Amino acid sequence: MDLESHWGHKGRVVLKFRGVDSISDAETLVGCEIQIPREERAELEPGSAYVSDLVGCAVTATESGREHEIGEIADVQFGAGEAPLLVIRQGKQEHLVPFATEFLESIDLEHKRVRMKLPDGMLEVDAPLTDEEKREQQGGRRD
Repeated sequence: MDLESHWGHKGRVVLKFRGVDSISDAETLVGCEIQIPREERAELEPGSAYVSDLVGCAVTATESGREHEIGEIADVQFGAGEAPLLVIRQGKQEHLVPFATEFLESIDLEHKRVRMKLPDGMLEVDAPLTDEEKREQQGGRRD
């Protein structure tokens, strides 16, 4: 689909696509995703990144003064809050970490690396239970 023109309207951008000539034609496109070829993307300000560039980046986090690699960004989810969530996987383990400026230390897209400073315990919030924790939940039973 080719973009014919665009203009601002009430704080939003209206896009006019070639061959879409009525409101009813346009309504069929509601919810569609617009993708722009990588070579045609707008230049971003320093410290910013396109979501598609984050996928595949290794994430290093500093927690309690200790730096360690927590995995690779497998996906970015939107709609769960103000900041998108990075889906970070390492083996079978998965962490959901808000992509928020207060947690972000640096992004190096050339080397596919993201450095974050996370609050103590953030990665444990959704971590799987240990065998001991499972026993405690079952009333201290030992199997």
